[in-house]
This record gives sequence, structure tokens and C-alpha cells, in this order.
Amino acid sequence: MTNSIIPVYSSRGDADVFLVYPYLYNRGGEWIGFVTPQRDVFSVLGYYVGFLTSDPRIIRKRSGDDKARTKPPHAPPHLRISATIPLPKMMSDLSHEHIDVVQDEPDRLHTLDAGEFRLDMD
Repeated sequence: MTNSIIPVYSSRGDADVFLVYPYLYNRGGEWIGFVTPQRDVFSVLGYYVGFLTSDPRIIRKRSGDDKARTKPPHAPPHLRISATIPLPKMMSDLSHEHIDVVQDEPDRLHTLDAGEFRLDMD
């Protein structure tokens, strides 16, 4: 496995997520999720987000595609993102049953200190 930074694009062609296997990062270099060897994508809290395509994009079914929560790996260090990002390849259209997570539901990939399922502070 390589430690190269792989941009993950939205269907619009924006690179807002970056993969350094198995970790996913946002544009600020903050950890937002991870990818399993089966290409399943989970949030930093272990909730299922979708799956990584070969485009690469993160997509999920509109309904009925949830998997069991899994234990996330240890938090990685902050990542420095390059200022230059390669242009995306031509991407196929998504079927009606799939949605682009990065484009349509970006709140599923959040940092440890944000998100709907974070632990409440006392």
C-alpha cells in the first residue's frame, strides 16, 4: 500500500476529500473518516457512510444501505494538502438509486469535534 494522497471527487468534479489509505481527510487536512479493504467508507465515529468507487467518489444508496457501526482506527496526524490537485477523470452519471455523499450529504463526513452523533460535552 502506498501513502500517496488520492483526491476523492464529487460528481461536479470538486476534490473536497482526500484519501491516504485508510484515512479520509477534508480540505483542511482534518480526519473525517476511513475506508475498509472492501472499499466501505465510515465516519470518524464508525458510522457507515457509503462506498468508494473507482472514479474515485463516495456514493451510497438512497435507502436501505446502512451497515453496522464499526470501531474506527486510531486518529491519524493532521495532513498537509497540496495546493495543486489533478483534474478529475470523466465520471459516469449516477443512477437514481445512488447519491454522491461528498456533494449531497457532506455532513456524513465530519471531524471528531463536529457531527450529529458526537458525544455531548458535560
